Amino acid sequence: MEDKIIVRVANGGDTHYAQTITNEMEASAKARGTGIAKRSPEYVARKMEEGKAVIAVMPDGTWVGFCYIEVWGHESFVANSGLIVAPEFRKSGIAKKIKQRIFNLSREKYPNSKIFGLTTGLAVMKINSDLGYEPVTYSELTDDEEFWAGCKSCVNYDILMSKDRKNCMCTAMLYDPADHQEPKQTSKDFREKSKIYERFMKIKQSRLLRWFRKKEGGNGGAAPIKSKSFFQIFFHL
Repeated sequence: MEDKIIVRVANGGDTHYAQTITNEMEASAKARGTGIAKRSPEYVARKMEEGKAVIAVMPDGTWVGFCYIEVWGHESFVANSGLIVAPEFRKSGIAKKIKQRIFNLSREKYPNSKIFGLTTGLAVMKINSDLGYEPVTYSELTDDEEFWAGCKSCVNYDILMSKDRKNCMCTAMLYDPADHQEPKQTSKDFREKSKIYERFMKIKQSRLLRWFRKKEGGNGGAAPIKSKSFFQIFFHL
């Protein structure tokens, strides 16, 4: 089935998929119990019309997957956002193909921009690593206020703001065209440290939730967790 899937740059003729895509984005986030910045069907349709999205479909038109480009900081940063695959096509390898195509499209359109992403999933971290992304701290991401405003619809937004936008449930990853390792090396690093990454993400999310609940409960004397130091130890930053 996978070899029949068409992965291509989306266009104005694909806007009828927008509602299906946003519905699946929301349903997937709820099923995982994670936060996601919501996007409207109109927003997704606009990305298609602008040629800033990649869509995967079957020859008969059945929708398979989607991802889009967002540009921040006067084109200093690009984010490949909203990766979603229809439930019946998951674990088929199509997500990696979509990510590869949207990454290539980003490099074509914005060759000098840093490409970044935020994820709560180890599977997406692996895909990003295969493309040459490296884990980074939030301070290395865009400071564009509009980008961070997009997180307001995420269920974890209060945690993000409580940490002064320096940490949250997601792990940040970055590809810097001016200073990066080859994909072969970043992929190798991920394979060697995947168990550490998985453990880190679980501990990080657990500690952030515990810290936030104490803070919300009025425990003003609770010591802030040293998540940045933990991050540096395990990611060698």
